[in-house]
Amino acid sequence: MHTNTKENINVGVDTGKSHLDIYIRPLDIFFTVSNNEDGIKKAINKIKIYKPERIVIEATGRLEIPFIIACSEVKLPFVIANPMHVRRFAGAIGQRAKSDRLDAELIAHYADAIKPKLTELKPEKIRLMSDLVTRRNQLLTLQTMEKNRIQILPKTLASTIKPILTAIKNQIGKIELKIERLIEECEEYQSKNIILQSMPGIGKIAAASLISNVPELGYITNKQAASLIGVAPMIKESGAYKGKRVVQGGRAQVRTVLYMAMMSAMQCNPVFKATYQRLIGQGKPKKVAIIACVRKMVVILNSMLRDDVMWDENTGKNKLLTP
Repeated sequence: MHTNTKENINVGVDTGKSHLDIYIRPLDIFFTVSNNEDGIKKAINKIKIYKPERIVIEATGRLEIPFIIACSEVKLPFVIANPMHVRRFAGAIGQRAKSDRLDAELIAHYADAIKPKLTELKPEKIRLMSDLVTRRNQLLTLQTMEKNRIQILPKTLASTIKPILTAIKNQIGKIELKIERLIEECEEYQSKNIILQSMPGIGKIAAASLISNVPELGYITNKQAASLIGVAPMIKESGAYKGKRVVQGGRAQVRTVLYMAMMSAMQCNPVFKATYQRLIGQGKPKKVAIIACVRKMVVILNSMLRDDVMWDENTGKNKLLTP
């Protein structure tokens, strides 16, 4: 076993739903494990023997998170790589063929040649951010319910509701403060947060929701991003029946946050204001127009994170979508 090699060891991990393909460079070791608790444990035990300089895994979705958590727990150095960067590297070295092994080898080669910066973000921070955003949404729902009750109940019962509303408001404020602090503590969060909030209409909560609940954003295609949020139009057809386009599925929590963000964006962002007015002018129902604007917002945000660029009004105008 080559555990005493002085060569820099780089590991490439190609992620699938059911398995992980792993290549250790330059030892030419390739193996596959199941992408579950037992398989990941076997992979970690084997990899740590070689004391790698870095382990690179593509951010293809949430499928890599269990493996990353396992690496973090045993203090193995890992990099969550942007798949776009890996594909560009493949083009630069002229690699066109694809297979599970070749993909894992390519990622390891990318790790060795490019030496991407190690990911400092701890997986537990990702989960904490998601939990905070989820809890905030739960409190907002409770707040709305209590506000509705105060409208329909006798005024004599208002005194039983107002203290609850005050308590909920205080808890929402505390959670928002925790979210802000968490973003300030994490370099990866900071860079994403700055890019996202550069778009007029995206505030700290919308940015936090995207960062924690859609870690794939910036690493996937625009169509995949729209589908992931649940704002891609689905056509209902069966035989001669031709149904209306609808949006369904996706991550409802994020979609709700972005829907509210769009209410603000249509007031302060000329690109979305113009898009909304154009759609209404075409006779689109208001809700359909708003969802189309949210879809456009998701596409632009995905492109901004992918290309590591700030909001540009001209770019926004060039990314018009057909509802």
